[in-house]
Amino acid sequence: MSAKKEKTPPAPRGEIKAFLGEGTDFKGILTFEGTVRIDGKLEGEVYTKDTLIIGETAVVAAEINVNTVVVSGMVRGNIIATSKVEVYRPGKVFGNVKTPSLFIEEGVIFEGNCSMTQEDSKVSSIGKVPEAADEDQTDDDLAATVKSD
Repeated sequence: MSAKKEKTPPAPRGEIKAFLGEGTDFKGILTFEGTVRIDGKLEGEVYTKDTLIIGETAVVAAEINVNTVVVSGMVRGNIIATSKVEVYRPGKVFGNVKTPSLFIEEGVIFEGNCSMTQEDSKVSSIGKVPEAADEDQTDDDLAATVKSD
């Protein structure tokens, strides 16, 4: 007899300071310090410089602005994370994500746009992307095209 081993996301660093359990229904603005885990329903806005964990049973309809968010439940709304966003199966994210680091496990649903820029970083141009190569064009021809632009 073999037991099915459940894969769970890695535990965040730091102690969980608050927990909105399954069956909890919260509407409003949530601000906190430390790590908070949501397994219930939340509608509104979330702000923290720390970590938000959205558990498998959570349904969140919110604008989220955090340092780190770990998603295994459902999120409808935009996410801004200054450090990272991690989405684990069976997670679902319906909204735009802005973060310098994004991890999406195979099997999750993500419908939205992602911007992975850091506010302090500067982007410099490395030249135009060459047009689709003709079948007769060689690698040297492509290199010359990129250098001449």
